[in-house]
Amino acid sequence: MKLAVFDIDGTLIRGGSERLFWRYLVARGRQGPRQIFAFLLFMIRYLPIGGIHTPRKNKAYLCGLEVDDVAVLARDFVAENLIHRLYGPAVQRLRQHQNRGDVVVLMSGTLHPIARALADHLGVDYVCATITSQRNGVFLAQPPEMHPYDAAKLNLVSRLAAELRFDLRQVTAYGDSKRDVFLLAAVGEPVAVQPDSKLLEVALERDWEIIQDPAPAPALSR
Repeated sequence: MKLAVFDIDGTLIRGGSERLFWRYLVARGRQGPRQIFAFLLFMIRYLPIGGIHTPRKNKAYLCGLEVDDVAVLARDFVAENLIHRLYGPAVQRLRQHQNRGDVVVLMSGTLHPIARALADHLGVDYVCATITSQRNGVFLAQPPEMHPYDAAKLNLVSRLAAELRFDLRQVTAYGDSKRDVFLLAAVGEPVAVQPDSKLLEVALERDWEIIQDPAPAPALSR
């Protein structure tokens, strides 16, 4: 038995889930002056501290929205939009792990309600995703309480592996970005899925497994 850790955006699905979800919220009237102002104020307040990572940590567009309402919207969003963006080869690999009895985890910087809804659709029990600040059932314009991104992913996987009694050599991890290198370099079986240029370079240098669409055949000239 192994521990299989799957990134979501760019790995299990094509594109970014959270940007699509924001558009989904806009279309359903859940974004107004309060959310826009909170988002901009977050950038002004935390950019000097967080630098280039600040936009990814900015979940203030949820400010004032009810947690339960967002959870329902996230489930509808996944059912109506996200499952149609699933990347077949990655899902097939996930199914192989499930059939072998491996423990599968979805780990992503996307919102926890999105990751949880997708995990339920795929029959995955464990989810590690961004947990946003809230009080009395309402989201706040504060930094996330947990944000699995960059080196933080390795820390979270190390902790989860220890809890589930796995050694990191028993972990298979799937990622698509240079931000996943910290995690991929530490596990027994790293897999680059549709990798960006930096991750592709590292994967080739270290002979990691690569899953990607074949390059299109060159057009024949007449």
